[in-house]
Amino acid sequence: ETWEEDHSRTSGEKEEKHTRYAWLSSRQINHKNVFFRCTKIGRYRWKIENNILVEKHQGYEYEHCFSYSWNAMKGFHYLMKIGHFLNVLALNSELLADKVKELGIRGFIKYLTLACEGSVLDKNRVNVLIIGDSIYSRNRSKVVEILARVRDHVAQKYVKGFRLLTLGWSDGNTFIPLGFNLLSAQTSENRLQPMNSEIDKRSIGYKRRISSLAKETDAMIDLLKQAVENNIPAKYVLFDSWFTYPSILLKILGLNLHVIAMVKGMKKIYYSFQGKRMSLQSIYSCVRKKRGGKAKILSSVVVGIGTDNDGNEVLAKIVFVRDRNRSRNWLAIISTDTTLSDEEIIRIYGKRWDIEIFFKICKSYLNLAKEFQGRSYDSIVAHTTIVFARYIMLAVENRNNKDLRTIGGLFYYFCDELQDIKFIEALQLLIDALKTALREKLVLSKEAISEFLDYFMSCLPTFLKEKLALCSCES
Repeated sequence: ETWEEDHSRTSGEKEEKHTRYAWLSSRQINHKNVFFRCTKIGRYRWKIENNILVEKHQGYEYEHCFSYSWNAMKGFHYLMKIGHFLNVLALNSELLADKVKELGIRGFIKYLTLACEGSVLDKNRVNVLIIGDSIYSRNRSKVVEILARVRDHVAQKYVKGFRLLTLGWSDGNTFIPLGFNLLSAQTSENRLQPMNSEIDKRSIGYKRRISSLAKETDAMIDLLKQAVENNIPAKYVLFDSWFTYPSILLKILGLNLHVIAMVKGMKKIYYSFQGKRMSLQSIYSCVRKKRGGKAKILSSVVVGIGTDNDGNEVLAKIVFVRDRNRSRNWLAIISTDTTLSDEEIIRIYGKRWDIEIFFKICKSYLNLAKEFQGRSYDSIVAHTTIVFARYIMLAVENRNNKDLRTIGGLFYYFCDELQDIKFIEALQLLIDALKTALREKLVLSKEAISEFLDYFMSCLPTFLKEKLALCSCES
């Protein structure tokens, strides 16, 4: 853009000025709409800035308008994050063009949204859903509604209570419980107390009681469906071997989620391998390798777990690892994402331990099933919800104290400073390598090398000259 500024009151001359702008538009810009879409819209932005400047000259701090509303403050903060991210993309225009070409406009906007959430800032960060269960013990109770006799797999005995099936989300640092189901017994023989007959069958309480009598795997699928419907960002579902059946894996794949889980070597569960139906033990006998030392990964193999709705075989990858407690034994981890490496499957599955820590904290520190002894099933569900809410508050507070991104713009300035330092170090290495090459290959004196480097630096762009000047000052 070109314009003239009149200085007739001072110097009596007119000064011609030029400026250049870069515009980001969701529609294609051509010579017909460039004035309206860029120049005219830019005028509105300048009007807003001028109004802010007027308020500043009159003594008003325009930042104060955001301090009265937390939502406004949060919106302003995220607006600054979006602006920072766009500035980074503008400095790397090839990345911007490639992303728009690769994802399209809608995909690029979604990419910006995810970037502001932080998920694309770290490519190694994987969000997962974790399924786990624990015993909700009421061993001394007698007349609690739909109280059941449930199996405690840790103590290897039956106890009175419920099975607390929980779905949680984790990114490896923070675990957030998303939902739960207090399961009673399916069979009436193990159910010690009946359901309250006065409950209205149209109420949510009645539906909750019916779901508590469901099969554990069916209850797990219902929890995952709720997570998908609420657009919880996760790619993998992690759980222990109690739920790992080929039919369950196929159902979860139908929800557009991949599974990484421990596999139990059951004799009646078969997988397709080398054109045969084989058990897990038979597959390991075929593929095991004698690896020296203390190799943690013993072997891996791709097997078939069934067919999809179109009749195509569904493949999964099984990784055999050494049992660290009993070195002569092995464990198996299955992944429906066959593109992952063996190490990556093990790394992601390690996040499942977060739910075990969650159960430990809820029972030992948040008094789950201890501070409340109600007899109604609704009251037990309410108590569990309160305990989960306490844990979420603690998890968020812990995240705010540990995650540096929560300090706002200072985090990004800090990251930019680190990147700038790395860039300076790289330039310093290049200059040192150039000096060494000139001295060894061309056998030049120090004066000739210095003269050559001075000429070389004078031919560089301004921003590189500034960086190289900083290099010479630091060296």
